[in-house]
Amino acid sequence: RDHVKVMEERKLLHSFLAKSQEDLPPRRMKDSYIEVLLPLGSEPELREKYLTVQNTMSPLSIVTALVDKIDMCKKSLSPEQDIKFSGHVSWVGKTSMEVKMQMFQLHGDEFCPVLDATFVMVARDSGNKGPAFVNELIPETPEEEELFRQGELNKGRRIALSSASLLKVAPSAQERTTIHEMFLSTLDPKTISFQSRVLPPGAVWMETTKLKSLEVCHPQERNIFNRIFGGFLMRKAYELAWATACSFGGSRAFVVAVDDIMFQKPVDVGSLLFLSSQVCFTHNNYIQVRVHSEVASLQSKEHTTTNVFHFTFMSEKDVPMVFPKTYGESMLYLDGQRHFNSMSALEILRKEHPVDP
Repeated sequence: RDHVKVMEERKLLHSFLAKSQEDLPPRRMKDSYIEVLLPLGSEPELREKYLTVQNTMSPLSIVTALVDKIDMCKKSLSPEQDIKFSGHVSWVGKTSMEVKMQMFQLHGDEFCPVLDATFVMVARDSGNKGPAFVNELIPETPEEEELFRQGELNKGRRIALSSASLLKVAPSAQERTTIHEMFLSTLDPKTISFQSRVLPPGAVWMETTKLKSLEVCHPQERNIFNRIFGGFLMRKAYELAWATACSFGGSRAFVVAVDDIMFQKPVDVGSLLFLSSQVCFTHNNYIQVRVHSEVASLQSKEHTTTNVFHFTFMSEKDVPMVFPKTYGESMLYLDGQRHFNSMSALEILRKEHPVDP
């Protein structure tokens, strides 16, 4: 009842929305800069529990459309040293914004980078029925102009990747060769048959790497629109992916990158959230895990995809190769390979923990 009352009040704010971007004053990058310190070192009680609350009223709402990239620059974090977060808007369109966020941890007297993230946020009207205009962004320095230019390039890259998706177009010639060579390496030389398949030494079938989980979406995980908070979905997907990587690799796994999380459909309170993870690509001690998220209501048996998550983990030791059996699994393998090859944090980690290229 409280939620319904709040949403009715928010509808009254619709008249305050800008009719065009020109009606809004331009902003600078430093206008959006925020820095937050998590004093894990000086306040030990916060190591177990911390909470950030935002409770304001605005005619528009900012929601996460896409987690473009999260790159870990360090293998692990210390639970005893302060952590600092900083972030700002780096690019805007008419109704969307790219936001850069960094995490630093105190080492000695200096805060050192441990994480870089890029988010795409969109502005919605007061009733969450349609888009709302955002302020124009004015870069002021050469560094800010470069960030803005990179935001434009990122937008173009996302469009190009969507157009080249394996759900829309066939694999490249090189990718087709890769899959065919993997297929030939699994044929049993004793039978000379396409039907008889055997695994090469030290390899596993992709279909044996799956893990699944089920979550009931309770009201305490909801946002202001009475939908399940995206961060809750990311956390549950990450936990399942981490368990999958640890189980597959036989040792502790460390997350390296999170890639291309698009929120395709909102999740309602009371929904059943089905998560399915699978190792789809490996390289030396790196494990690429894909988590598929879908929901079903208690009244309906129909399942709808909400998210697809891509996680890259680094194991403490080399892991087996995974081999697809079906054409569908072959597409998952190539998709995982694409996400792994796009990982920008890989070079940083190779410098700290060298592995064969």
